[in-house]
Amino acid sequence: MSIISNSITKAVALLNEEQIIGIPTETVYGLAGNIYSSKAIKSIFTMKQRPLFNPLIVHIKSVNDLHEIARAVPEKALILAKAFWPGPLTLVLKKQIAIPDLVTGGKDTVAVRVPNHPLTLALLNQLAYPLAAPSANPFGCISPTTAAHVAGYFKDLLPLVLDGGACERGIESTIVGFVNGEPVVYRLGSLALEDIEAIVGPVKMITHDEIAPAAPGMFSKHYAPLTTTFLTADEMEKLKTFPQQKIGVLVLQKEIDDPKIVQQEILSSTGNLAEAASQLYAALHRLDNCHLDCIIAERFPDVGLGKTINDRLQRATKK
Repeated sequence: MSIISNSITKAVALLNEEQIIGIPTETVYGLAGNIYSSKAIKSIFTMKQRPLFNPLIVHIKSVNDLHEIARAVPEKALILAKAFWPGPLTLVLKKQIAIPDLVTGGKDTVAVRVPNHPLTLALLNQLAYPLAAPSANPFGCISPTTAAHVAGYFKDLLPLVLDGGACERGIESTIVGFVNGEPVVYRLGSLALEDIEAIVGPVKMITHDEIAPAAPGMFSKHYAPLTTTFLTADEMEKLKTFPQQKIGVLVLQKEIDDPKIVQQEILSSTGNLAEAASQLYAALHRLDNCHLDCIIAERFPDVGLGKTINDRLQRATKK
């Protein structure tokens, strides 16, 4: 089993040896390695079983390091970075020539952010290089929000998971790129669309691309439990279609009374969408471990972080 520890010293030593480790962020746990080490980056893709054309996110310690990673940074990108970093916003920008193509999926752009987690910021401040860190899960599976989730996925394959507790936000970063200097959302995340638009005005959305994704998280099938999952606006009607099965239910705040329900996850007793988002993946992990016939998930209000939750649940469901 992977060693779970809060030792930054061990983490630095392993990363300097071109190994990869699990790290915490405020969004989800990442599978991290030196962006300039082809050995480390290849290990990330291999361990995750991730397509090589799907780019990785580069994590830097400060907005002051942005120009070492990116060039020709649009004005609105700088405005967003200064407003939301450290935080759950990833910017897709023209890359500096030194950034390896392996990190960027062969593209001339790079995805970059400053994570808002004290342990990982302390780690980055002790390294001479940024970290590539996609979510620490096998490709397509539920993202990890605890060190135990990461260790459970990779067991003896990963030498260390840096334990920073449960992730505060619980859903991946929002990814924003730029077309002719104007922002485009490539992935909804734990920074609400409304918060971005309050800073830079209306933004376009291009959130799916199976062939040549401009950013991570653009596959239509992703973040999925092994258990067959359905997303519905009417949970009671959906329950009627499974008279004999063992069912798990995921809802915002209102408990459902039905004897077929073996496990029920209520994400926020007060209906708080930020709390619900922070609990989403942990709840899906628990449901997936209950040996259910299927999971029925409630469609959330399509506002604020409800949009993000619906996006993740839609990608997790069976068509």
